[in-house]
Amino acid sequence: MKDPFPIAPIPALSKAVQPWADWLSLPTLPLHIHEVLIIAAFYHFVHVVVAPLVSNWVFPVQYKSLSRTKKLNWDVHVVSFVQSTTINALALWVVFADDERWNMDAQERVYGYTGAIAMIQALAAGYFLWDLIITASNMHIFGLGMLAHAISALLVYSFGFRPFVNYYSTTFILWELSSPFLNIHWFCDKLGLTGSKIQLYNGLALIATFFSCRLVWGTYNSYRVFCDIWSAMETKPSYIPLTSDVAQNLTVPTRYESTMRFVTESSSVPLWLGALYLGANLTLNSLNFYWFVKMIQAVQKRFDPSQADQSAKEKPLSDGTATTTATEVQTELKSRPRRGTILDGEDGDQPPPGI
Repeated sequence: MKDPFPIAPIPALSKAVQPWADWLSLPTLPLHIHEVLIIAAFYHFVHVVVAPLVSNWVFPVQYKSLSRTKKLNWDVHVVSFVQSTTINALALWVVFADDERWNMDAQERVYGYTGAIAMIQALAAGYFLWDLIITASNMHIFGLGMLAHAISALLVYSFGFRPFVNYYSTTFILWELSSPFLNIHWFCDKLGLTGSKIQLYNGLALIATFFSCRLVWGTYNSYRVFCDIWSAMETKPSYIPLTSDVAQNLTVPTRYESTMRFVTESSSVPLWLGALYLGANLTLNSLNFYWFVKMIQAVQKRFDPSQADQSAKEKPLSDGTATTTATEVQTELKSRPRRGTILDGEDGDQPPPGI
């Protein structure tokens, strides 16, 4: 499937990045560098312009009462919500619409390429590029942990430009199916809806999507990618374009001419690359199980009757006749009980965990 991105590669930009692509062994980067930069600029626009405008319009009292640091964190969550919703929709469309991807065999899943899959990878890389810039610019807020996450995520998705396991870029980005619900949960806390029915129903959807997409779907595909990479580390690709084997009419699927066109005689999966990718994947899977346990505990605490009683005791009484003001709303939000969990994303004003 060809790259469906509406803007074609920009020749001058592709030419400018070509030496870096050659040096880093990323042959498909010149074809998609414009997507990486455009989407990074788009998320910056959402962060700087769209998020403040929409938030001031929809939640004027709550948003204006926030400090500069809190507003930055709020805006980051808006970007995270937009990104996760958009990338999920596009990835699901590519998964079902890309026939070449459907028919890929084991070596294509490691060395193969389609324009549509690479677009998803480029859009993800663009988001993590923006994430890296925001995190590095606000280290006093996000800290070293979030910086390390941003760098790691950008590096992992950049490996796809070799190309390397492009097939799985759409697979693992679907971990983000739980992220919209995670962001909604965070906003419920900020808007004084902690313990509400809206947060309850959203929490159930969050747990369901997190369990099915990350623990079931994610673990299954982690096993598949482990098997594919392990096999590739022991063998060379059977199809290498423009070699004597091709000239001798080596019997291979006709789609190889498209999906395997970036394979060369030097194509391989070095030990460092396989170990790095699989190690990162194993770490993230382990964190998913840990986060899932913490997530259930956090939801239980929010709807525990004893916790609700304690919250009611701490809440200032009202005679029911006073009008609501910005100061009262701010006091109400601050009086809510806070718990440092993955669902909060609040300690240190950190954004929600990504993929």
